[in-house]
Amino acid sequence: MNDAAALGLWGIPLAVAAGAIRISTPFLFVSLGECLTEKSGRVNLGLEGTLVMGAMGGYGVSYLTGSAWLGVLAAGAIGAALGALHAWLCSKPRVNDIAVGIALMLFGVGLAFFLGKPLIQPTAPRLPAISLGFFSDLPQVRSALQVNALFLIGAALAPLLRWALDRTRFGLVLRTVGESADSARAMGVDVNLVRRRATMAGGFLAGVGGSFLSLFYPGSWNEGLSSGQGLMAVALVIFARWNPVRCLFASLLFGGASALGPALQSVGITWGYHLFNAAPYLVTLAIMIAASSATQTLRDQPAELALAR
Repeated sequence: MNDAAALGLWGIPLAVAAGAIRISTPFLFVSLGECLTEKSGRVNLGLEGTLVMGAMGGYGVSYLTGSAWLGVLAAGAIGAALGALHAWLCSKPRVNDIAVGIALMLFGVGLAFFLGKPLIQPTAPRLPAISLGFFSDLPQVRSALQVNALFLIGAALAPLLRWALDRTRFGLVLRTVGESADSARAMGVDVNLVRRRATMAGGFLAGVGGSFLSLFYPGSWNEGLSSGQGLMAVALVIFARWNPVRCLFASLLFGGASALGPALQSVGITWGYHLFNAAPYLVTLAIMIAASSATQTLRDQPAELALAR
C-alpha cells in the first residue's frame, strides 16, 4: 500500500500539498524569470527550450562532475546564454520578440534532445532533499514533506525580487524601460542593455528550473521531461499580474492542479484520471480566456508589451 492510500482520504490533501511543492518549483523559477524579462518590456516565449536545455545540461554536468549543484549552476549558465542570444536577436531592427522566442524554443528543445541522447541511460547524482516532516512519527508524512532546497530558494527569491523592483534603482530603471522605452532613452538609459540583462537573468532562472526536473523530480533525463511548463509559465505571469510574490502562489496553484490526478489515483480513485491530468492545461486555458478583453488592457501590464514589435 502506498503512502497516500495508507492514510485514507486524508492522503489526498497531503499528496496534493506535497505534489504542489514539488511540481511548482520549475513553474516558480521560469515564471520569476519571465516576470523579470517582461518587466523590461520584452516577451521570451523561448523559455520552454531554455527549461529543457537546462534540464539536459544540468544532468550532464552532474553526471560528469559528480556534483548536482554544479549541474544547477551549469543549467543556469546555459539559460543565460540562450537569453543573451534571444536579446541579441531581438535588438536587431524589424525583429519580432514572439517569432524569435518560438524559434529559440524549437531550437532549444531540438538541441537538448540531440545532445542528451547519451544521457538517457546513465544515472547522475541528484539534489538532496530537506525533511520538513521531522515532527511526525508517520513515515507517510515524512516522505510527503521531503522538500528540495531549490523550492526554498525560489520561495525566498520571489519577495526579494518584488522588493528589488519596487525599492532599488535597478528596479526603477527596469520598470521605466518596460513602461516607456522613449522616456528611458531620454534619461540616458541604454534600453537594449537593460533588456539584455533582464532576458539573461530570466534565462538563468529558467535554466535552474529545468535542472530541478532532471536532478530532483522526476530526477532523470528523458525527452518527455518538460510537458510544456515553460509555455504555461507565460500564462502564469499574466495570472500573477507581473508580481513575483503572486508568481509564487500561482506556481503552487499550478503545481496543486498537476498533483490532483496522481493524488486521487493513489487512494484508488481512477475515474476521470486523464481529465485530472489535464487540469494544469485547463487552468492555463482559463487564464488566457479570462485575460483576453477587447476593451480593457491587462492591469499592471508593462506598457511596452502592448506595442507590436
